[in-house]
Amino acid sequence: MSEKRGVVPGLVKGLATTARTLTRHTHVQEYPDVRPSLPARSRGVIALLAENCTSCMLCARECPDWCIYIDAHKETVPATTPGGRERQRNVLDRFAIDFSLCMYCGICIEVCPFDALFWSPQFEYAETDIRDLLHEKERLGGWMETVPPPPAPDAGAAEPPEIAAQRAPARGVARAGAGARPARPARAERPARASATERPEGPEGPGTERPARTPRNRAPEAAPEPES
Repeated sequence: MSEKRGVVPGLVKGLATTARTLTRHTHVQEYPDVRPSLPARSRGVIALLAENCTSCMLCARECPDWCIYIDAHKETVPATTPGGRERQRNVLDRFAIDFSLCMYCGICIEVCPFDALFWSPQFEYAETDIRDLLHEKERLGGWMETVPPPPAPDAGAAEPPEIAAQRAPARGVARAGAGARPARPARAERPARASATERPEGPEGPGTERPARTPRNRAPEAAPEPES
């Protein structure tokens, strides 16, 4: 009897919970009708700016999954001035990333010294075949349009060392102009000692050295007594 009596109160509580939920605003975004607003630092896909790539292979060597494939060839650039030397440059032929192997660690973006790789919040690149996840540079370059601008630094964040180094000379000049002690002038160079042929005439003729001076603290030696 006690079990039958507990069915009705439990059913009423469940219906009350359902009624309260129906009156609340839903927090679910109905994708794809509602596009999600992702933060700027979202790791969606890696975009390529092929103009900045020099085929240094640094990203491919540092990739822990070995999912970056780069092919390039060298071209000779003629001298820009008459009599100058010709130089060679790398021309990018292929840049592909296999996203079936990529683990989105971002090491390739961090080690790129020429800012050729960027994070994009784009995430709609699913394929029905895993072999189609190998995207070439044309597909990677098309994602550059989805790369957001870099966010502003946080309030109270430390100043980057590159900017601090550029402002250091300007601060030094400002302090010097605000009444700081002026720099001490450089000491004049001591004139070179004249040679024997350029020295002034001594008592015995030109070019002779003068007798050495007796030190002040030493008493002059006594003259020898004449023999009797």
